[in-house]
Amino acid sequence: MVPHDQDTDEDLMRKILRRDHDAFSILVRRHSAGFYACAYKICFDRWEAEDAVQDAFIKLWNNPKSWDPNKGSQFKTWFTRVVINATYDRLRRKKNHRPADEAPQSALIDPADNQDEALIQTDEQAALEKALKAIPERQREALVLCYSEGLKNKEAADIMDIGVKALESLLMRGKQSLRDILERNTGMEKKDKRYG
Repeated sequence: MVPHDQDTDEDLMRKILRRDHDAFSILVRRHSAGFYACAYKICFDRWEAEDAVQDAFIKLWNNPKSWDPNKGSQFKTWFTRVVINATYDRLRRKKNHRPADEAPQSALIDPADNQDEALIQTDEQAALEKALKAIPERQREALVLCYSEGLKNKEAADIMDIGVKALESLLMRGKQSLRDILERNTGMEKKDKRYG
């Protein structure tokens, strides 16, 4: 059966288990941008984020049985964990630190027609990214999944392989860490409400 763009992710995965290249291509096209955005918000490095997503998709193609349809997990939830793990793997292997480049504006801010407003938003975005880099990985991961990716607490907890209460604790500590850093460095804690 030829895969169609209307197939669910799980249907495509079942076809990929049978080594269907077309199904794999559809899945990659469907999700690359979203997974890139997630990886970028973990590492804040465009090249590492792109490579992490590519690594994750290669891993999926080479070992599609790592997704178990009998566990009832949705592809997107399961693969988000794969992408996050690939991102952390790349960061651990990275020896020569390149300065993190800026993310595409379309992924992180909505530039205003007014150039002054766009510059203010860009400065605030840079301050927020710097603060996110400074907090512990698990807190950052929880914040990214729940606030940037818009996942429900249960979905984020499943991805992180923790309970909902543990996730809520990470969110609470992460938000407090962000507030403290932003207040100390920029005084923008009252301006930016993206992370609670």
